[in-house]
Amino acid sequence: MKLALPALAGAVVTALFGPAQATAAQRRMDASFVSAALAGRLHYEVYLPQGYDQGTERYPVLYVLHGLPSTASAYTTLRFVERALDSVGRPAIVVVPQGARPGENDPEYVDRGPGDKWATAIASELPRVVDARFRTIRSRAGRGLIGISAGGYGAMQIALNHLDEFSVIESWSGYFHPTDPTGEYPLDLGSQAKNDAANVHKQFAKLRAQLAELPLYIGFYIGRDDQTGHFVAENEELNQELSAAGIPHVFKLYPGGHVQSLWSSQATTWLGLALNHLTGAR
Repeated sequence: MKLALPALAGAVVTALFGPAQATAAQRRMDASFVSAALAGRLHYEVYLPQGYDQGTERYPVLYVLHGLPSTASAYTTLRFVERALDSVGRPAIVVVPQGARPGENDPEYVDRGPGDKWATAIASELPRVVDARFRTIRSRAGRGLIGISAGGYGAMQIALNHLDEFSVIESWSGYFHPTDPTGEYPLDLGSQAKNDAANVHKQFAKLRAQLAELPLYIGFYIGRDDQTGHFVAENEELNQELSAAGIPHVFKLYPGGHVQSLWSSQATTWLGLALNHLTGAR
């Protein structure tokens, strides 16, 4: 169901839900907008909290980035995050944006050039659209950015480059520099400045003073048996770097590998941590 105007969100949800409690399917909708950054449509899925249609509260928003490489419809496949959020018992809106499109299955959530600016689309355009269409808390205090695998990389580097937009970032089994589809080799984005801006390690090295003034919840979690590239070693490296710099963060190794069973089993805990650091529904 496409939502073309801000007023449609409440009206559509009310018409669907009626007086009874809404099912998960009724609280879920597909939407899109024309993105200048991508020179085309960016699709996203929205999951609304129970009772959204019956009140006037504004809600925090968890933006969740899926893994890569992927198909253009991969943004519709994170239903386990919705189920976990319902288990947390704290109302929030989940938004899962498209992270790839036909002919471009591994854009790494970075800005590459005109018409191919994924970071700008997700950090700058998408929140404005979501804030206009839904009852959100319209500030960084109400926004978190979470990512899985390549989405974990995307969440980290996008949030660090847009500290005014997000107050929570989490990486679930992610990495911290842009890589090729195998996860083994770094990408060259065309200049040292672009490479540095896309490298989470180098971003943190420059942000210590800013983070003291603009607090950010930083959480990154990974299975100790993750065999994808060098992800475990890079997570441990980032943990050491942030600890040495005195930057507060939460890092934890879990039993398991690079598998959805790990993410599903821990999603309630990780989402709860994120929501603990966001302004609640009001």
